[in-house]
Amino acid sequence: MKKFFNNYLIPYLLFGLFRVWCFTLSVCGANSEEDKSLQEFPKKFILTMWHGRIFYPFYHCRKLTDLYLLVSPSRDGDILARLGQLMGYSVIRGSSFKKAVPSARYLIKVLRREGRIVIIADGSRGPRCKVQPGLLQIAAITGAPVIPLTFDARRKWIFNSWDRFVLPIPFTRCTVNSSDPIQIPRCIDEESLKKKQVELENILNRLTLESE
Repeated sequence: MKKFFNNYLIPYLLFGLFRVWCFTLSVCGANSEEDKSLQEFPKKFILTMWHGRIFYPFYHCRKLTDLYLLVSPSRDGDILARLGQLMGYSVIRGSSFKKAVPSARYLIKVLRREGRIVIIADGSRGPRCKVQPGLLQIAAITGAPVIPLTFDARRKWIFNSWDRFVLPIPFTRCTVNSSDPIQIPRCIDEESLKKKQVELENILNRLTLESE
C-alpha cells in the first residue's frame, strides 16, 4: 500500500497541484534571446541551476527534448522521479554522494549520444551556492557546454532550509534568466577547474540578482 501511495497516488496529486500552481504564474525572460536559444539549442548541453531555484525551471524546461534528470535513490527520490516522468523528463537514479561513479558514467553516455542533462550546481546537500566539481568534470570529459539558468519571483516564500528554497506565490510574476553556454576545456588542470567553479558561481549569482 505504501508503495502504491509513493509511486502513483502522491506523484499524481503533486503533478496536478504543480501544473495548476505554475499555470497561475505570469512569466517573462530577463533575456528573451538567450531563453529562445535554450529552447532551440541543437546540441548536447548540461543545464545547471542552484538547488534553491529549481521550482519553476522544473516546469519551464518540460518541453525540452532528450532532457535527463539525476534523482536521488532515496524514498523521497521515488516520488520526485515519478513526478519528473509525468512531466516528460527521462530520469536517472543516482547520487552525488553514494554510488556517484555509476551515475556519472550514465550521464556521460547520455551526453555522448547528444542527449541533454540537468545537474544541480550545488548538489543535493550543498554547501549552498557552491558549484560541485563533478558537474565541470563531466562537461570536460564530454565537451558538453554548461548553460546556467535561474528564476526569481516578485512575491515568494523563502524557506529556512539549507538551500533557501524559493517558492513563488500563486498569481505572481516570475522571471527566468539564462546566460551564454560555458565551454570547459577537455584537458583541464585542477587550478583551472577551480577557476571555472568560481566563474560559474559568479554567473549564477549574477543571473539571480538580475532576475530579482
